[in-house]
Amino acid sequence: MNIDSLKSKVALYKETLQNTIDYRKEWEPNIKPLLLKTLENLNKKTKLGASVEVKENLENLEVVILNLGKEESGIKEIIPDSELKRQLIKSNGALVFQQLFNGKIMIMIIYPYIEGYGEPRPPKNVEIVRPDEMNEGYIMRYFDELIREVTAWEDYDDDQPTMNKIGFGTQQMILQENAES
Repeated sequence: MNIDSLKSKVALYKETLQNTIDYRKEWEPNIKPLLLKTLENLNKKTKLGASVEVKENLENLEVVILNLGKEESGIKEIIPDSELKRQLIKSNGALVFQQLFNGKIMIMIIYPYIEGYGEPRPPKNVEIVRPDEMNEGYIMRYFDELIREVTAWEDYDDDQPTMNKIGFGTQQMILQENAES
């Protein structure tokens, strides 16, 4: 290894550190307002009924979330030796824009899940973008992907092999167990 090679690696490292500083500077004045405005507009125009939330408890690691909320799942746990039933709560999913440690933005989809019924599916990491790549068109594309993913989750059908199993196949195991009983 020669000194010129090391110098170029150090220069790249310093450029990367500067990028982090520059990317972080874009969040508050540009990226966060763009996300809030676009998500609120899409939510209103489509009548989705979601909420747009901001998590600001860590500076330079803020999060903007399009949250589809929670509701009663319609599934009730029967409490043995009583007439009581416990309602299972369903989280309807979310679209998350998280500022990363390096100032880039990670976009994730949180899948719906029913508490107490299998394990929640891990979030889908959609993409990581630099602040200068974020625009209204990308946000609309992520919104569209969220709607497609939660619709597929809601319309789960094991007859369609392209569909992902909910909760790592736990429902299939439950169905098999019930069939064997």
